[in-house]
Amino acid sequence: MHMRRTPRQTRPLRASGVLLAAAALIVSACSSGSSTTTAATTEAVLTALPSATPSALAPYYGQKLNWRGCGVPGFECATMKAPLDYAKPGSGDVRLAVSRKKATGPGKRLGSLLVNPGGPGGSAVGYLQSYAGIGYPADVRARYDMVAVDPRGVARSEPVECLNGRAMDAYTQTDTTPDDGPETDQLVKAFKKFAEGCGAHSPDLLRHVSTVEAARDMDILRAVLGDEKLTYVGASYGTLLGATYAGLYPDRVGRLVLDGALDPSLNAHKLNEEQTAGFETAFQSFAKDCVRHSDCPLGDAGTSPDEVGRNLKAFFRQLDKEPIPAGDPDGRKLGEALATTGVIAAMYDESAWPQLRDALTSAMKNNDGAGLLALSDSYYERDADGRYANLMSANAAVNCLDLPAAFSGPDQVEQSLPAFEKASPVFGEGLAWASLNCAYWPVKNTGEPHRIEAKGAAPILVVGTTRDPATPYPWAQSLASQLSSGTLLTYVGDGHTAYGRGSTCIDSTINRYLLQGTPPEKGKRCS
Repeated sequence: MHMRRTPRQTRPLRASGVLLAAAALIVSACSSGSSTTTAATTEAVLTALPSATPSALAPYYGQKLNWRGCGVPGFECATMKAPLDYAKPGSGDVRLAVSRKKATGPGKRLGSLLVNPGGPGGSAVGYLQSYAGIGYPADVRARYDMVAVDPRGVARSEPVECLNGRAMDAYTQTDTTPDDGPETDQLVKAFKKFAEGCGAHSPDLLRHVSTVEAARDMDILRAVLGDEKLTYVGASYGTLLGATYAGLYPDRVGRLVLDGALDPSLNAHKLNEEQTAGFETAFQSFAKDCVRHSDCPLGDAGTSPDEVGRNLKAFFRQLDKEPIPAGDPDGRKLGEALATTGVIAAMYDESAWPQLRDALTSAMKNNDGAGLLALSDSYYERDADGRYANLMSANAAVNCLDLPAAFSGPDQVEQSLPAFEKASPVFGEGLAWASLNCAYWPVKNTGEPHRIEAKGAAPILVVGTTRDPATPYPWAQSLASQLSSGTLLTYVGDGHTAYGRGSTCIDSTINRYLLQGTPPEKGKRCS
């Protein structure tokens, strides 16, 4: 699935892929279990790598970066090399895009602070240059060089490519709530075409975009930057990257903030099902808020959240039968798939709820789907010219490599529909079918579910939001308990992730940890 951060300061919202691409996006590259196993946890533990750097990797750890201007005032860019295959370091390189903004002072420089916004598939360099490097607290930017690397296969780092614009348009409009055999066949055909495109365009790279490999790349970057320890803020899927780093290199952990945490001990089926419940929790909050406003098209003050959900589901069914105009120059109409994606996108950040009410009103009352289409396009990172960022491609590539498919075929999805629809009457059916995407992936997974303990690591700060749609709060609780040095910080509220979203309590606690190394007291909660 997809889990990306959506900081208010950068844009109205952003996620990573919904339905068709969504389930692939929201359940990030975590861990995995077999496609038929629904056990919640595993006893396997991520094993730390040897402390000594293998001689075959010495050239990578000893490389010098050639920093240069990159067209964004205050930022420098460079290209770093990493081995395509860590098991065969001499078999070829992957070139990774790196950017930084040096510490502004005053105060003693504390080193580099690496940031990642999630995904998998979100551009860390883009996030750094558009938000973190200018929007993080001034005290933090004064003491740290702000740094980002696009993970292998993502954005500027040899991006995985699957389908072009028009083909992606068709893919995102595929019906993910099939009503009969032919519609199921069409959905399977769409998944296969997407997978075949990835295999044709990026055959070698596709085998080497795992979270473990990306975490190992981060250690090369740490060394190249001259830091003895890694200081890092990862959001959403970025928490899996950070936790994986800690598990591999516990003695190199500096100050790690894992905000909107994933649980690496869950298999793909369980991740998707629990995330589905997370979106329902967020929708219930939206529904309660919506009916307090006179412009809510889903009900009035006397309408229960469940009834709001039934009204929305009925609207989706109408769109499934007859899509509505959306004013799109490329001729796209708003059908059920794109409308559902647009609604899910707004669940990531409660500041988007007014925009969602407006979009739903236009669609339901005025037969105008432009607003929901815009929300969907934002989620998929589709621009006005019909071009897509590689988010969806990279998201699937990482997820399908990191864990075995949640389902092996349509029959398993149908068997699981009652559980998914119980988890979310509104989104369950679509998210269950979307979880089928990795079943047809051209590359076999290399990851399995595992616990991450990182024994011997310095204190690690795990942050969870109680009504987070994409990374449910229990995942943060679980990760914090797995990590031998984990401390849980709780934000009681809505939205995906907590840092930089308006809570002075959260921000001051995280800032203190980053600047002084002091984690909060056990059980600290903010609102």
